[in-house]
Amino acid sequence: MYIGKAAQLSGTTVKCIRHYEKIGLLPEPVREGKYRIYSQQSVELLSFIKCAQQLGFKLKEMQAIFQDYRGEEIPWGLAQQAIADKKRELRAQIDTLQ
Repeated sequence: MYIGKAAQLSGTTVKCIRHYEKIGLLPEPVREGKYRIYSQQSVELLSFIKCAQQLGFKLKEMQAIFQDYRGEEIPWGLAQQAIADKKRELRAQIDTLQ
């Protein structure tokens, strides 16, 4: 699918997708001529990134999770560990604020 369709299905924007590629968060897609072609796995990763951002993850944190990701299956084990770490961090912040 083309970049516009991938953006629509994942709830992101074309600009975000290009930015994620530029910073290495999203693997470089296959190209047909001058057009980027995205897979369903790319859409799933984009959806995951958007959800993670809504939960308070920064792009730098996600870059650490996906640093070796090359378009295979999403590394769910690493993602779950990062989520657990983020929960502990947020609990500590809440305790400090109270």
